[in-house]
Amino acid sequence: MRILVVEDEKDLLESIAEGLRIDGYAVDTCDNGEDAYELAFTENYDLIVLDLNLPKMDGIDVLKEIRKTNQDVKVLILTARTHIRDKVKGLDLGANDYLTKPFHFEELEARIRSLLRRKFAQVDTVLNCDKLRMDLVSRIAYADEKEISLTRKELGLLEYFLLNTNRVISQEELIEHVWDGSADSFSNVVRVHIASLRKKIKAALNYDPIQTRIGEGYILSERGKK
Repeated sequence: MRILVVEDEKDLLESIAEGLRIDGYAVDTCDNGEDAYELAFTENYDLIVLDLNLPKMDGIDVLKEIRKTNQDVKVLILTARTHIRDKVKGLDLGANDYLTKPFHFEELEARIRSLLRRKFAQVDTVLNCDKLRMDLVSRIAYADEKEISLTRKELGLLEYFLLNTNRVISQEELIEHVWDGSADSFSNVVRVHIASLRKKIKAALNYDPIQTRIGEGYILSERGKK
């Protein structure tokens, strides 16, 4: 999943971004409202963590502009403003959740998981497809009930495949949702990581549930489906 974190406190911004990257998310960052506005309209994010007290453009104004054209991206407001009217205003303008500073990172993680599950109509914290399973809280994957050792990026790929089972996913879509803005869409980065992921899963299951659709992309299918 790809997340944009907008926060003008540099240390906090870096701390949140690093924590989310450890969790396996692709994270872009910026520290002002104008850059947030531009990124929100040029990139495809699954969730935006948005501070309100931002230089150049207030977070509330960024949220207003986002909701004029994009009702799908989840927005979690993160701010030091504690007055109830600020919370109500943010939620009324289309924010999906609101977390005040100071906060525990574990709570931010839980709120992000909750919002992403809503986006993908997923009600459980465990994703399944036949003998493949991934626990979103522990960030551990299992094949035939045995834990498989995956890199952060492989976990991100598997999560996106499990959220989109039986649907062909293009390389461009994977770049948008599993990599951050530094990824080169013309490189072979997707193919390399998918090849590694498929090799590990096949070694555990003795078959490969991820198939290549030439000219289209990749698909994770339930066994017996094509």
